[in-house]
Amino acid sequence: MNVKRIGILTSGGDCPGLNAVIESVVRCANQNGIEVYGFVSGYDGLYTNEYKVLNYSNVKGIGRDGGSIIKSSNKTNLFNHRKVDENGNVTYADDSMVAVENLKKDNIDCMVIVGGDGSMTSARDFKRAGINVVCVPKTIDNDVPYTDQTFGYYTSVCQIAHAIESIRTTAYSHDRVMIVETMGRHAGWLALEGGLSGNADCIIIPEIPYDLSKIKDYLVKRYNDGHKSTVICVSEGAKPIDGEIKATINNEYPDAVKLGGIGAKLAVDIEREIKNITGQEVRSTNVGYIQRGGDCQYFDRVLSYEYAKVAVDAILSGNFGVMVSFNGHKTELVPLEKIVGNGQTGETSKGGNKNVEKDSLLLTTAKSMGIYFGD
Repeated sequence: MNVKRIGILTSGGDCPGLNAVIESVVRCANQNGIEVYGFVSGYDGLYTNEYKVLNYSNVKGIGRDGGSIIKSSNKTNLFNHRKVDENGNVTYADDSMVAVENLKKDNIDCMVIVGGDGSMTSARDFKRAGINVVCVPKTIDNDVPYTDQTFGYYTSVCQIAHAIESIRTTAYSHDRVMIVETMGRHAGWLALEGGLSGNADCIIIPEIPYDLSKIKDYLVKRYNDGHKSTVICVSEGAKPIDGEIKATINNEYPDAVKLGGIGAKLAVDIEREIKNITGQEVRSTNVGYIQRGGDCQYFDRVLSYEYAKVAVDAILSGNFGVMVSFNGHKTELVPLEKIVGNGQTGETSKGGNKNVEKDSLLLTTAKSMGIYFGD
């Protein structure tokens, strides 16, 4: 296939490294005489046909910067497109063919889709509609299967570690228990590695449901042993052994379940258990969107460049309908169906399914160092 023009879009939540992927795709493509169109605001750009022509002069050096120069959206599934009319009535329609016709009109030979499992589900569906696609895995949560790591993850880990280190001084000054809540959805990678590198005393992740009574016993013993302050790092998807995940429903998004708030809930629950014993106050801080922002760290920057280079190589060799994967020191092209399944067209994200394993080196290292996991 003689590729002359490719499109690129960034979809889902913003992530450190998006601009680095864009820069590398453009520069690698231009080196091979290929034009690049950047569609604005994720899949919305395919629907409205809004794009920017990208070239060396307008992407050189953007890899350091957070965010995406072509913006992103995590609200759009064109195969089940949510619309609100002037009276507030909500309807859903399959508007994917609008995007398909726009791509044909623009003479786009292939789309590079940069996103997580939800974005790749739509990419799979566009493949079914006859569009050539190659995906680059993006999520700070590091929960995309069949690849060792996703870009943006380590930059986010650094932000979390810095937050924990900053919180520790307040915890010490007031003899408090301080809780730091991270993102991560149903996978504990961010809390685990961020907590380990930030020197948290306790880490609570979705893969290990916590027992409030045992946390109380741990904190009381720790206090009696002379440790008057404690820092706990908790993942947003964590849940008690006898309870549910803390979440809200927002139907404006394809993935309506929005996690968050477990840190504040845990602070109330723990203080109720220990205040009359140790006298300690418990406070919580949510690192929130700071995890997604700021300059992209060097490791993630280079990783993003590499992902993009392999994506362009896949296009040049005619390998479509795949996700670029790094396993060990080898690159692979994994069929999208292997990543997101072979479900019905228009289905919504079910969340990535790469979780922390109980025997993983990261987890066993933390336990060997005496970090407590709430169980």
